[in-house]
Amino acid sequence: MQILKVIMYTAISTVVFASSAFANPYAEYEKTTLVVNFPAFPHYNSIVSVLPEFTRETGIEVEVDQLPYLKMRERQTLELAQEEGDYDLISYVVFSKADYVYADQLENLAKYFMNPKLADPNYDAEDLIDGYVQNIGIAGGEKGYLPGPTGSLFGLPSGSETSVLMYRKDIFEKHGIKVPETYQELLKVVCQIPELEPGMGGMASRAASGHQASHAFLLHLAPLGGKVFDNNWNPVINSAEGVAAANALKTIVDCGPEGAMAFGPSEAAASFASGQAAMFMDSIAFAPGFEDPEKSQVAGKVGYALHPKGVRRASQTGGFGIAIPRNAENKEAAFLLMQWLTSKRGDKLIAMAGGNPSRFSTYADPEIQEKYPFAKTFGEALRYADPDWRPIIPVWGKINADIGTTMSKVLTEGLDLQEALDGVAGRTRGIMEDAGYYTWQ
Repeated sequence: MQILKVIMYTAISTVVFASSAFANPYAEYEKTTLVVNFPAFPHYNSIVSVLPEFTRETGIEVEVDQLPYLKMRERQTLELAQEEGDYDLISYVVFSKADYVYADQLENLAKYFMNPKLADPNYDAEDLIDGYVQNIGIAGGEKGYLPGPTGSLFGLPSGSETSVLMYRKDIFEKHGIKVPETYQELLKVVCQIPELEPGMGGMASRAASGHQASHAFLLHLAPLGGKVFDNNWNPVINSAEGVAAANALKTIVDCGPEGAMAFGPSEAAASFASGQAAMFMDSIAFAPGFEDPEKSQVAGKVGYALHPKGVRRASQTGGFGIAIPRNAENKEAAFLLMQWLTSKRGDKLIAMAGGNPSRFSTYADPEIQEKYPFAKTFGEALRYADPDWRPIIPVWGKINADIGTTMSKVLTEGLDLQEALDGVAGRTRGIMEDAGYYTWQ
């Protein structure tokens, strides 16, 4: 970025007759109409609300095709495979990163950031939440999905999420309970709550069969020191750390509110919002809903803390990013839009409209913190967001589904934890072998 600054400033000072062009970098793209594909999700509702400001500043029009997430994914699968696509900018979840990059369907952003006519020298990329840039945007580096000498940037964060502990301040104060800072403290409080508050569960958590049970297990695996694979792609999910993570999930569900075994994210959040649980550990995206008195019975009673520490701090990385399809018609104008949306100004506008910031400076902004008291904690939590809490590889869907089904059996049928994870490790090795991950060993 410093090199780009030097180029820009030198050009302005030495080529006087061209100064007017630099004064309006959007002039060439005025009256361009971009078509973007976003999910029907609160963060993107906030983005849509600020798009008129982008058009006012740049003269670039934006048409939004906003769809429920699964329909959005289906539409993108069709659109990105065409020679000429309808979308200039898309939103995607991190699961899609491996699929889209592997299929060569996203633009590498290097040439746009190298172009002084397009790249804003004041963009300050170092201010972006780095764990989430790595998670949502980088591919081709270490393990194929992390930074490294061979890595490239294909997307930018837009709707960064991580896991935090949300708790009932009034219940904790009533019983003199210390907010858990470690997993040992957390699991103790989880089962202490039902004894102190009959009818109330300790923590509401995802646990439903499939992706939700897998997500919940992985949420505990990383901070407790576990991994799905070692550095040679050998499955190590059945390590002592993996067993500890499965035991943590089982303890949380056993001491949770009624119906906890069938909870997806919305059911777990609803349980906490209705006062049926004293804690909820999940994405920061749920916080605004808990503070809305029209939707939540616990508004004004919720405290926010970092994801508890096991052997280390390692909260989840989730949420969405934005990227330019390889078959887009207006790629340069699309880059200007994604740069504007993720700039300091754009990020704050989106945050003030209720979206999730993608920059540390936005979380630290006094105006943001005044409007959203939880912002300071969330900004700190995102510093511990682990881009490797789950592997983003093309075969992850199969492995993830198996973990989820197996964890469900642990929770509902009492399957032995070690036996369950040994089975997952064995089946995972077969999937990885078929996919060619041991070809060079």
